[in-house]
Amino acid sequence: MSLTANAQKASVSGKVSDEDGKAVAQVQVFIDGTEISTTTSDQGDYNLKNIKPGEYQLVAFYPGLQTASSKIVLKAGKNEVNFNLKQLESTLDEVTIKDKREQTTGIRRLNAVEGFSIYDAKKNEVIVLDDVVANKASNNARQIFAKVSGLNIWESDCAGLQIGVGGRGLSPNRNSNFNTRQNGYDISADALGYPESYYSPAIQAVDRVEIVRGAASLQYGTQFGGLVNFVMKKGPEDKKIEFNTAQTGNSLGFYSGFNSVGGTVGKVNYYVYNRYAKGECWRCNSDFESNTTFANVNIAAGEKVDLSVDYTNMHYLAQQPGGLTDALFEEDPQQSIRDRNWFRVDWNLMSLKVNYRITDKLKVNFRNFALIGGRDALGNLGRIDRTDDLGERNLFVDDFTNFGNETRFIHNYKLGAQPSVLLVGGRYYHGLTKRKQGNGPAGDGADFNFLNPDNLEGSDYEFPGENISAFAENVFNLTDKWSVTPGVRFEHIKTEAQGYYQDVTLVVDPNTGLGVDSTFQVYEDKSRTRSFVFFGVGSGYKYSQNLELYANYSQNYRSINFNDIRVENPNLQVDENIHDEKGYNVELGVRGNKPGIINYDISLFYLKYKDRIGSVLKVDQENFRIYRYRTNISDSRNIGLEAFAEVNVNHWLKLKKVNALNIFANVSVIDAMYVDSDEEAISGNEVELVPPFSLKTGVNASIGRLKLAYQFSYTQQQYSDASNAEKTPSAVEGIIPTYYVMDLSGAYQFNQYFGIEAGINNLTNNYYFTRRASGYPGPGIIPSDGRSFYITLKGKIGK
Repeated sequence: MSLTANAQKASVSGKVSDEDGKAVAQVQVFIDGTEISTTTSDQGDYNLKNIKPGEYQLVAFYPGLQTASSKIVLKAGKNEVNFNLKQLESTLDEVTIKDKREQTTGIRRLNAVEGFSIYDAKKNEVIVLDDVVANKASNNARQIFAKVSGLNIWESDCAGLQIGVGGRGLSPNRNSNFNTRQNGYDISADALGYPESYYSPAIQAVDRVEIVRGAASLQYGTQFGGLVNFVMKKGPEDKKIEFNTAQTGNSLGFYSGFNSVGGTVGKVNYYVYNRYAKGECWRCNSDFESNTTFANVNIAAGEKVDLSVDYTNMHYLAQQPGGLTDALFEEDPQQSIRDRNWFRVDWNLMSLKVNYRITDKLKVNFRNFALIGGRDALGNLGRIDRTDDLGERNLFVDDFTNFGNETRFIHNYKLGAQPSVLLVGGRYYHGLTKRKQGNGPAGDGADFNFLNPDNLEGSDYEFPGENISAFAENVFNLTDKWSVTPGVRFEHIKTEAQGYYQDVTLVVDPNTGLGVDSTFQVYEDKSRTRSFVFFGVGSGYKYSQNLELYANYSQNYRSINFNDIRVENPNLQVDENIHDEKGYNVELGVRGNKPGIINYDISLFYLKYKDRIGSVLKVDQENFRIYRYRTNISDSRNIGLEAFAEVNVNHWLKLKKVNALNIFANVSVIDAMYVDSDEEAISGNEVELVPPFSLKTGVNASIGRLKLAYQFSYTQQQYSDASNAEKTPSAVEGIIPTYYVMDLSGAYQFNQYFGIEAGINNLTNNYYFTRRASGYPGPGIIPSDGRSFYITLKGKIGK
């Protein structure tokens, strides 16, 4: 019986070589959609055995070289297929992306070289959204980023209008410590002076999210956190038109309508989506309405030229329920004592990208991008422990006009017998922010008009900024297994501030001898120019295809932003002599992936932050009022462990009808402390917004057409400011207590046209919060959402 069975089995063997005919060792060769895989020997040979005869897709993968795939019909007995791997080109082969996706459980890593970027020896993750079972309709960041270790996430926006993520102990405030991009270009308010992201794309339209830690500073700019890049979907290549729709509602009164159309006609690929969302969140006074449209067109203009054009428009209006004191949160976290606070955003993003193959070895990419947008905030910004007097409200108006170009050359060449890759690039960026602060109307509606536009009570400024930079990185493959990647970046930054602010000074009346407040308009014209060079180097050792050791050192730099130059906020004062921050990231890790069995990445990091900007509590000597003072408070250092592992236990259990049963755990342990501080009240304190321990774990199951996901998230207690205050009357400072959240999500696909998704967010209805705000949307405690149920109906049709 066994002889007959063996006779009916097939095997496939062969040799893998590079374009010069040299054998390539440690190449992963696998049959797509199965757990059958192996790696090549030192002579480039492979052999796959005991395969059922039939038609398969055979794939050969090696980091830094183009992935090769071949459709084969395996007959009983021996079969032979040889592969020739070429050097990686400037754009990923679509088949490569598809094959890689089918091997993921929602998370993978970037190749050593992808597109016009180098990721060799850098800590990175890729979230593959098609493989993630989560509440995508509301951009639920807690679920979407569940398998990325070391992230702290702010949860104060039920509609996902703004995603707030921080890494390695950096503030999550609107992704401001990451260089945040969409399809490789900037989407934040002002990359130089105000790197906060008021816009987040609809996750239902995102193909994948690429995250690179602090080592991204050499290629993408100076942020300590690194890079977050939202890569948008494209239209299908095998259809002229395909329409997708997803209609979502939840138990809070939230509605989201997502519709997209895309396809390929001749040499033109297109994709357009619209997301309309409306409703209310868990708390009172939290109504919102949002409309986002995105369009992308890709044109294969010739054998050597590809063009890509993007346009994004987003508008939303949201009522903000304001903050709470600790006592009010304990009493009822759903309540709101501010019903006159509003927030409005208009965002227009444009980009034009051109890829040109100069030769087979040398390629160039041009990225031109622009932002025309604005954000308006209206409401009572007074202390939350005081009653709203129903008087005139604070009105903040920002308008952004930014444009830039980033040009990259990538060159594949041989150094001795080993392939090497050189990346050289430059960037020009010009930003202009117009910021006005004054009094708005006393009513309760969303009326964003100043009462005295020609003489504002707060300030009226223009903040021009200019950045010229150049960078270079090179992957040197010293052997088949060992690579070293040095890099350098030059930055020239010019920031200006032009305008006036109102200064209130106590003046003694000579007749009465009494002090009276007198208001003076103070004009300023500031300019700061600085140039600097910083360096980095990484090294990776591929012990085997399933095991890699990596290490990286990269310097970082962060410019002061406009909030650090001039802002009128009754809860905050800013040091006139505040200056830029410098430091570096060091990481050492081990990672590996055996498709269908295990995926892991465990690393240690050290983040040094010099002249860190933060806030301390001070006492006004005139009226003895306590206020927050923002300045360069101290150096800090963060030491941590980031660990992620996911195992398909069904590889051993072999449960019938179960395609996969994955258990994952994501752990972060961070010790963050202020050091070398001139502030006695700060030295030795814990750094704010750094949970010492966090855990995300869960189970993902795939049973036929049904997919299920359970997630448990735990975040340990942290401080909200550098003084490590336990509690204050304003609730702006204080502890963010330990909390945990559980989520349950499911998806069922009836056929290729219709599907359904549903789930429960915050399964146990825990009351918790992740942030204390000093300004909008507070001030005070911003509660996170309690339990809610959602359901999504999906449909697709095309030809």
